[in-house]
Amino acid sequence: MNVANGKCIRALSMKSMKAAKSRNLIAILAIALTAVLFTTLFTVALSINHSVQQANFRQAGGWSQGTFKYMTQEQFDEIKGDPLIKQHGLRRFVGMPEGAPFLKSHVEVGYSDANQAHWMYCDPIEGRLPAEGTKEAATDTRVLELLGVEPVLGNEFTMTFVVDGTEVTESFVLSGWWEYDEAVVANHVLLPLSRAQATYDQVGIGSGIGNDGMTGSWNMDVMLGSSLHIEQDLKTILANHGYQTENRSSGDNYIAVGVNWGYSGAQLADSMDPFTAAAIVGLLLIIIFTGYLIIYNVFQISVSNDIRFYGLLKTIGTTGRQLRRIIRRQALLLSFIGIPIGLLIGYAVGIMLTPVILSRLNGVVQDTVSASPLIFIGSALFALVTVLISCRRPGRLAARVSPVEAVRYTEGTAGKKAIRKSQSGASLPKMAWANLGRSRGKTAVTVASLSLAVLLLNITVTFTSGFDMDKYLSNMVSDFIVSDAGYFQTGAFWGADRALPADSIAALEAQPGIEGGGRVYGKTSPVEEFITEDYFRTLYGAWNDAETLNSQIAFAEKNDAGLLSERAQLYGMERYVLDKLTVLEGDLSKLHEPGGRYVAAVYSDDDYGNPQPDSHWAKLGDTVTLRYVEEYEYYDPDTGEILDPGNIPDDQPFRYRAKSYRDVEYEVAALVIVPNTLSYRYYGADEFVMNDQTFLNNSGTSDVMYYACDVSDESTAGMEAYLSELTTKQQTQLDYESKATYVAEFDSFRNMFLMLGGVLSFIVGLVGVLNFLNAILTGILTRRRELAMLQAIGMTGRQLKIMLVWEGLYYALGAVAVSLVLSLASGPLLSRVLESTFWFFTYRFTALPILSLAPVFALLGIAVPLAVYRVAARHPVVERLRETE
Repeated sequence: MNVANGKCIRALSMKSMKAAKSRNLIAILAIALTAVLFTTLFTVALSINHSVQQANFRQAGGWSQGTFKYMTQEQFDEIKGDPLIKQHGLRRFVGMPEGAPFLKSHVEVGYSDANQAHWMYCDPIEGRLPAEGTKEAATDTRVLELLGVEPVLGNEFTMTFVVDGTEVTESFVLSGWWEYDEAVVANHVLLPLSRAQATYDQVGIGSGIGNDGMTGSWNMDVMLGSSLHIEQDLKTILANHGYQTENRSSGDNYIAVGVNWGYSGAQLADSMDPFTAAAIVGLLLIIIFTGYLIIYNVFQISVSNDIRFYGLLKTIGTTGRQLRRIIRRQALLLSFIGIPIGLLIGYAVGIMLTPVILSRLNGVVQDTVSASPLIFIGSALFALVTVLISCRRPGRLAARVSPVEAVRYTEGTAGKKAIRKSQSGASLPKMAWANLGRSRGKTAVTVASLSLAVLLLNITVTFTSGFDMDKYLSNMVSDFIVSDAGYFQTGAFWGADRALPADSIAALEAQPGIEGGGRVYGKTSPVEEFITEDYFRTLYGAWNDAETLNSQIAFAEKNDAGLLSERAQLYGMERYVLDKLTVLEGDLSKLHEPGGRYVAAVYSDDDYGNPQPDSHWAKLGDTVTLRYVEEYEYYDPDTGEILDPGNIPDDQPFRYRAKSYRDVEYEVAALVIVPNTLSYRYYGADEFVMNDQTFLNNSGTSDVMYYACDVSDESTAGMEAYLSELTTKQQTQLDYESKATYVAEFDSFRNMFLMLGGVLSFIVGLVGVLNFLNAILTGILTRRRELAMLQAIGMTGRQLKIMLVWEGLYYALGAVAVSLVLSLASGPLLSRVLESTFWFFTYRFTALPILSLAPVFALLGIAVPLAVYRVAARHPVVERLRETE
């Protein structure tokens, strides 16, 4: 029958808890430490995520979640009302300045409405966005500084910029400005929509879209309901209105979309697979298990100490379920005290730790500590769940033990055990080993908590030591690269107007400490190759439908063999740079012959350095015909009439073909990969490399794209200082890259992970040491009568200490052995995960952290048992033999 005894159970729970004040303090400390662990981890993780996202947003150009690109006004008006779109913003690109003083800055001129401007970090701190029907414009302090204009409202400034290939010069009145943020890739000059339309009219675009497919188009950035499935939502929105984004050649219903890669949720959703999901679940389980190790041991000790009390309760009719309720209620009451304390301490630790970690990261928003409610809600839930899980097994132990067993209970005697007979006699190490086997659960938990800390530290060191600087610097193969500033600009195309002056090169070569250097010439006049129809379709099939491809092939100029002419890119490299190339097949010895008619075909590679075999058509030993075009003629494709290139009407269809040219044949001597830092830095056509003399003799151009060099270690700092002075004060149109910058970035990245892993290992190690202390303390205190009995029958205090020391050593060295085995077992899995995530990672197993911690653990195994025994042995043997509780 049911008895209303809830009040009685609550009273028993409260009174028994009050009677164990020291146990309560230890339990509260354990629960608080668990909450500290969770809160610190969540604070640091969410703060780093927030900072990285903010940095990503700045690099991506804003924090809108997605973009519908290059639409017409009709498409914009149709899509903007879709119910999946919570907010939208309009952006219309007008043009970009290409000359001084913007050589080192990416500046975009265009219209943005209030939403769009806000999402692009273009919120005026003084003034406002430009008003319609005026000559007003708003921009940042960097643009104003480059123009030599003070940030004062009403000031006029004049800019020259290119609109769909046409250079225009316009004057504006400053209506508002905001501070320059160097993390933002692009600077913006915002115009009213009326002024943007007037500019479109001025260059002949009108209400249409320019020849570049971008100028004059309607771009809509959107905010959706969630950042977890942005791409899926964008496709759904398009499908709702009869559009698609998979294939632009499928018809007129194609609209390009962009997903803001800065959102961590979007990246995670895109890369989510069973393996990634399992890794995330595994990480969460490790975190919970770490907290479990603390709290479980505390409650296990508590139940072991109070087992006689629970046995007496069972003799008067208390059920096992009621005993579990008593323990669970005590755990919850202690949690209500310990968890808030842990949340506050953990957040304080996170606040102190986050700036230190962020300072190790390049390119993230510094001094940003997340105050998301998820930190406290998640930490509290994790801690509470951990407490409830941790007290389940001790609760079952208390509920299962019989009253008679409880009265006779000594650690490890709750169950029946077979008696083993030994022929070799007893020894202190064997007795210590047998004592550990009496409570295998406690032994396993203690060894697991200690070994987990060592394992995490070993994984951290393995992870950071696997960062391969050679791989990271594989693209930065020269100590310094000097060129026109435009060469280093993302999205900028190199041309003759950006050639490196000869006097600048001469001054560079005169610097001390140069161990090797060389010029790379770029092609600034037209050159064509000849390719098969199949390769042409491979190149352009993804962007054009079959009808368009057929038309292009029909009108393409062909040679006598029926091959189609196509634009090519050439490098002319001096020997120093040739030796920096990655050779896939063949060798470069023939390219070292001055004037020899040999080329290397340039193939692409992925982030991991794997060559892409379909990225070029030329094979080793092939003969390549390059056509150097000196003059083009323009004609009407319908009538064949020759047109005057300086006087072609806007509505006149035209094509062009080589009129005056030279065809030169070359043998492909090698297939190579050009490191990205030594390339054009954009893909525009198939590329070929020849030596500098062959290039100069055949191409008719001598424009230097960049100069690269290596310097001695002692001269590196001097060269860095010289180039900094040269590019910032003397020849500001120039810029440079140095290997030292990449090395510093690499070290910062590696040190950040080392610090994170070290902090996590320290917290988990603290858990392990606490569990070790609890295990030794429990093992000695619950066996006080047993140990006293051993002394009563002749065991000396010294022998007793040696036995206890052996127990401590078994714990400590057992943890070292387990962590070593786990490290060996997890190595292949760790290698696979990390090498697929970080292209510059090379797995190298190391046991150095484990071996380094072994003496520390051995010292703990000796010192802790001796200290605990010293406290327990203060009372005489006779007094300890009389103890019943």
